[in-house]
Amino acid sequence: MRSAARSSAARVTRAPDLVGSVRAAREVVGTVELGAAVVRLVDTGEGPQLTVASRAHGGRVVWASEPGRSFVAGARAQVTWTHRKGAFRTRTGWGEILPNQVIAHREVTGDAVILTGTLHGGGGSAPYRVVFSTAGPGLVTIDADVGEPDDGRGPLTTLVLHGDRASYERFHGFGEQYAPFDLAGRRVPIVVREQGVGRGAQPVTALANRFADGAGGAWDWTYAAMPFYVTSELRGLFLDGPTADVYSVFDLSRRGVTIVCHATSLRARLLVGDTPAELLRDHTAATGRMRALPAWTGEGAVVGVQGGSARVRGIVDRLLDAGAQIAAVWIQDWCGHRFTSFGQRLRWNWEVDPDLYPDWERLVADLGERGVRVLTYTNSFLADVAGLPGVRRDLLAEARDRGYLVRDPTGGPYLIDQDGFLAAPVDLTNSEARAWYVDVLAKQVAAAGVSGWMADFGETLPYDAVLAEGEAATWHNRWPAAWAEVNEEACRAAGIPDCVTFFRSAGRGSPRHARLFWAGDQLVDWNEQDGLPSALAGMLSAGVSGMTLIHGDAGGYTTLDIPLRNYHRSSELLRRWTELSVFGVFLRTHEGNRPWRNVQVYDLGEVEFFARMTRMYAALAPYRRAVVAEAAHTGMPAIRHTWLVHPDSPAARADRQFFFGPSLLVAPVLKRGARSVRVHLPAGRWTHVWSGRGYGDPYRAVSVRVPAPLGQPAVLYPEGDTEAERIAAEFRAAV
Repeated sequence: MRSAARSSAARVTRAPDLVGSVRAAREVVGTVELGAAVVRLVDTGEGPQLTVASRAHGGRVVWASEPGRSFVAGARAQVTWTHRKGAFRTRTGWGEILPNQVIAHREVTGDAVILTGTLHGGGGSAPYRVVFSTAGPGLVTIDADVGEPDDGRGPLTTLVLHGDRASYERFHGFGEQYAPFDLAGRRVPIVVREQGVGRGAQPVTALANRFADGAGGAWDWTYAAMPFYVTSELRGLFLDGPTADVYSVFDLSRRGVTIVCHATSLRARLLVGDTPAELLRDHTAATGRMRALPAWTGEGAVVGVQGGSARVRGIVDRLLDAGAQIAAVWIQDWCGHRFTSFGQRLRWNWEVDPDLYPDWERLVADLGERGVRVLTYTNSFLADVAGLPGVRRDLLAEARDRGYLVRDPTGGPYLIDQDGFLAAPVDLTNSEARAWYVDVLAKQVAAAGVSGWMADFGETLPYDAVLAEGEAATWHNRWPAAWAEVNEEACRAAGIPDCVTFFRSAGRGSPRHARLFWAGDQLVDWNEQDGLPSALAGMLSAGVSGMTLIHGDAGGYTTLDIPLRNYHRSSELLRRWTELSVFGVFLRTHEGNRPWRNVQVYDLGEVEFFARMTRMYAALAPYRRAVVAEAAHTGMPAIRHTWLVHPDSPAARADRQFFFGPSLLVAPVLKRGARSVRVHLPAGRWTHVWSGRGYGDPYRAVSVRVPAPLGQPAVLYPEGDTEAERIAAEFRAAV
């Protein structure tokens, strides 16, 4: 399946240098004050340079062009997409490029500086305009657009905004990136898609690419991409406006910061602060913050279990008898399951399976009487269930007959192969379809007193899809936010005040509507690219990007039987992943796509350990409520990279540890067989939760090795922190 952006014939497929020279007329050089900002165009020894500085921050430069190099350019490009089940791959062919910029005129209004001129290259030229204004959030807004060239070959397709950066500057954010926290030196595409299976880890990536149509992915594949960054220089930028959701690339692999937006206009908003917290506060104030989770989510674990009423009841009995603190069970096969080459999948027809759960309402009520809530599962697709037993309402057929499905280029329902069955997404741009699906979720998924559900997918809208309103190229990255909004409306329609829906996909605007995120579908493995360490990396970058309340599948998800090597969950991996999850906002387990291959928390050999972990999690409940409230109020994530808490410390470069809230420094074990971890401590004295031993130096940051036997992850807190001392005492009592 392919789709392409409109373009003239493309000649170059390797990404060229899109930045050229800049010349400025004498009369445009000068300084203009815009409220709290200063916009200055000066003629340096290397050529013209434009800077935007903050008067409130001592004249600190928030954005600058490179001396002598253009900060706006245009091009014709053909972007071609291939996809299978959300695994989107792109190829860009480059045609005419207009990299050279002439700044001819300057106009100053009350709150804006308007620069106009022409772009040149390849024998043609095109007019452009750049407006620096104080309209809207942030210090300054940059609006840029480019007109049609004079070569008679039609409009451009691509606009480039290029800025300078310091050689030592570190870049963070871009959504959920399963990569090092600092992405300087990398090229980051902003496109939501499947994260991939393996993502470079071998042999699984090669096998997935060979036998699963390129599903192996790469380091830059993610369910949650956002056109946003903050830097170690305490400045930031995010795209906004009508073209913010189209495919763009933030290129940090060359000089400066090159934003390539495949549209003829863009809007960028600049951020500045004295601390990372100020940057995140201002960003989330503009884009939307997540609401606080209900208190019950922090008082016990959410246990993933399936297989029918009797099995669910038996596992709950076993865990509660062991002293586990269970807030809810997550029953994803409430709607029935099917088996495919990938493993156990679900029916995707949102009604209770009468064979597995003949007493569904009684089951939910009985568990509720024991203080255990029920969560379920849904997604943005409807599957073909023709011929399956027990179907009472065929939702795919109903949506098809009403014209509520996304259409393919031929005009028919966009049916996508899911490895053994077909499914089509509901068209969320169709107001009638959207209202119908909200009603389905409210009356069928939320039935019988459940407290929420996993709201899966959202990243799979094909680029060649035909929608009721708008174009797929604009809607693709916007789809996760629309899906989150539909679920938010369904919770409201169902009258569930404490409803929790959780998502793996996200785009710009998703946090405003999503109650909770999860970190995607990692392998049940230890590898850096797609195992336990990658889940932590994703949560840290997601946190600074506005996804402030996020968790992961404890134990991972993707389980494989493949040649050369199997990927099955071990007891050690499950325990270490659970330890990490204790220090978060939602401790939820997942059986995986092949549950029979994996060690489970309810296995006889695991129950006692898991019960201790749930008691530790519950001991954090008062602290957790304060952390969640802070996230909702200020945009500071619950799980924080050290840079957010101690930005000036050498420890701010440590990627394998995090702060849960302001006080608890956690260094999870991310390597098989390890019984101690290296912890990078900011200056000060730190107390070990388990032993009470002191670590650190009052005057400088140090790196120390801390014991971390199974069941006692390395957790430290600032000496004298009374709330952390209370938590430490409860932890010791729990084990």
